[in-house]
Amino acid sequence: MTIDLGTLGAHLRDHQATPDGARELERAGYGTLWLDASPPADLAQAEELLDATTRLVVGTSIVNAWTAEAGTVAASFHRIEAAHPGRFLLGVGIGHREVHTEYASPHAKLTSYVDALTAAGVPAERIVLAALGPRMLRLARDRTAGTVPCMVTPDHTRQARALLGPGKLVLPGHFALLETDAARARALARSQPPGAALRVTNYAAALRRLGFTDEDLAGSGSDRLIDALVAYGEPATVVAGLRAHLEAGADQVGVYPVGDDPIATLTTIGEAMRTRPASSAGFRRNLAG
Repeated sequence: MTIDLGTLGAHLRDHQATPDGARELERAGYGTLWLDASPPADLAQAEELLDATTRLVVGTSIVNAWTAEAGTVAASFHRIEAAHPGRFLLGVGIGHREVHTEYASPHAKLTSYVDALTAAGVPAERIVLAALGPRMLRLARDRTAGTVPCMVTPDHTRQARALLGPGKLVLPGHFALLETDAARARALARSQPPGAALRVTNYAAALRRLGFTDEDLAGSGSDRLIDALVAYGEPATVVAGLRAHLEAGADQVGVYPVGDDPIATLTTIGEAMRTRPASSAGFRRNLAG
């Protein structure tokens, strides 16, 4: 079955993702709407957004292996697939040790979770993992369709593509802010993710592997780090920053909007992307399911 994810994805939290907003993003040229922040296992909101649109793919970024029972998630996948064939992608991840008291052996937990999903009939080709480090990236390569990481740079995308190879999905997310004043842009970014997420262990470890130092990670992040994680400026400048992931080997770049009006930010970026097309016409691949 063919699933068209598009070149551009939109990342929204549950309170930001509405049927009207989904239709607006579809009109703006987005191929995928990613539901962030551990949606419930019934995936009801994903189904609602699919009901409201005609071609938009909805993905989860991410279903949390600690909080969403795999059997319920698998049943939800099959229900959604029956109603909207080829328009749903199941992103799965392990969460953060700072949040989950039961957090232990993340690789083993995620492996067993993927085992449970596939045993329940969810095609591996319709699962992606929120993988940051080499071990999790290898799991994504060997057991699923690919990876949907966040808090990463184009260098991480380049490394992920080299590790996963040409036949797998690399779907990084990048923060974006329509603000031309660097000081204001950095201050806003520090007050929200990504600045607020730098104390999360797995994000910090991934950034250290990319060459950032303890000084970069101190507080809410150095200018160098914020500038690497957030594309800000005029729309064309933001689009150029996002396209760096595509040039590094991503199949799609997902946009995390920073600011008070996420839908307006996303639609402006989508319109700018259409006037500055990527070298690829978008991603389309035959996926089983």
